[in-house]
Amino acid sequence: MKAVSKEEAQKVAVNFVRKKRSAERIDVSIIEEKDDSWIIQGTCPIDLEGHPWTEKFEAVINNKGKIKFTDFSLL
Repeated sequence: MKAVSKEEAQKVAVNFVRKKRSAERIDVSIIEEKDDSWIIQGTCPIDLEGHPWTEKFEAVINNKGKIKFTDFSLL
């Protein structure tokens, strides 16, 4: 079975964050491979009760292109 590439893992993470947070701009800052998974980290803007905030995210994508874990937190 073909493992998912770095670019494919990034697309999966960005599309997930875009749908989950309704964000147009998503900035990916770190992409690393660890234990047969890709770890994607970055930030996206959100609107919290009328106030703009920046939220950081982390998504772990397995070698089949499926999301194993996600975490969101305000900066």
